[in-house]
Amino acid sequence: MDGASMDRVRDVTLWVNGERVSRRVAVRTHLVDFLRVELELTGSHLGCEQGVCGACTVRVDGVAVRGCLMLAVQADGARVETIEGLSDSGAIADLQAAFHARNALQCGYCTPGMLVSAAELLAANPAPTRDEIRAHISGNYCRCTGYHAIVDAIETTAAARRGEGGAA
Repeated sequence: MDGASMDRVRDVTLWVNGERVSRRVAVRTHLVDFLRVELELTGSHLGCEQGVCGACTVRVDGVAVRGCLMLAVQADGARVETIEGLSDSGAIADLQAAFHARNALQCGYCTPGMLVSAAELLAANPAPTRDEIRAHISGNYCRCTGYHAIVDAIETTAAARRGEGGAA
């Protein structure tokens, strides 16, 4: 490769869902594209590609980020958690069950981003108010369910985690 070509690709190493991953990527590859195409982790979706809809939300070093706004090279050395990793680990099983029980999902397109955002909220605030829940998920668009059922599911999960009633 000549010098100009070397500027267009970079080697990256990151930990995705606990596994070390090394790849050579184009410097303009967005993190969500890297996850979906290179690693075949298709749970995170591409929606608006402007960071507005939240469908591409993943965790990077414990913080929810928009995968369409972050480049894969920016995640070099980071720990990335996708909906697949959170789901497989069982970390959000109660939240997923509440979403199902409360009919807080229909087409499922926004659901992975909603779950990642909700998990982040509940980790930081085990007793959020309905207004706090709405504020936290306000960057995640849902075109199918409306937000009432989603807020119910998150509120139900928070209460169950605090030992206040059954899950879902």
